[in-house]
Amino acid sequence: MLGLKLPTDPRWVNIVEKNIDEILTDHAYCEQKAASTAISLIVSFPEYTELVEEMVALSREEMGHFKMVHDLILERGQKLGRDRKDEYVLELLKFFPKGGSRTTQLVHRLLYAALIEARSCERFRLLSEELPDKKLADFYHKLMISEAGHYTMFLKFARKYGDRKEVDQKWQALLDYEAEIMKNLSKSEKVHG
Repeated sequence: MLGLKLPTDPRWVNIVEKNIDEILTDHAYCEQKAASTAISLIVSFPEYTELVEEMVALSREEMGHFKMVHDLILERGQKLGRDRKDEYVLELLKFFPKGGSRTTQLVHRLLYAALIEARSCERFRLLSEELPDKKLADFYHKLMISEAGHYTMFLKFARKYGDRKEVDQKWQALLDYEAEIMKNLSKSEKVHG
């Protein structure tokens, strides 16, 4: 369903298990960045009413997820650590050339968002199936379902606002590029790393 060309190395879960507090901090910031992305889309493309309405709801949901992760961090007797660079996202954002029409820019941002959500969904599925901590496994199962909905929403909007054939070609090319990025990742306690 997700269309990802390279699955996460299953050994990534072993890294996560040994570094739960680190992944929770990284995850919290991923949720905050997802909310920021939704708000940025509202600010950049206010004329797309349906998109604006969905991004308002999404920003609330993502901040709700941030709070849930932050609460887990506190329950574990920890504090939210500092944000770290997300090499995955930094590399991903190099794919599409800068500039172009407003519609092109919107489509590219929607495709990036769809892919980030798809990879998060895939990672959360792994965590839900492999983590021995039942509470965390259940938590990630619920978030996996949510991320799948976000992925399909972003892809739907890209196809709605752009030329469907061109969007689908760009999507496939982006998936190929992302697979190359993933060959060098899955080695750290990050949601995408």
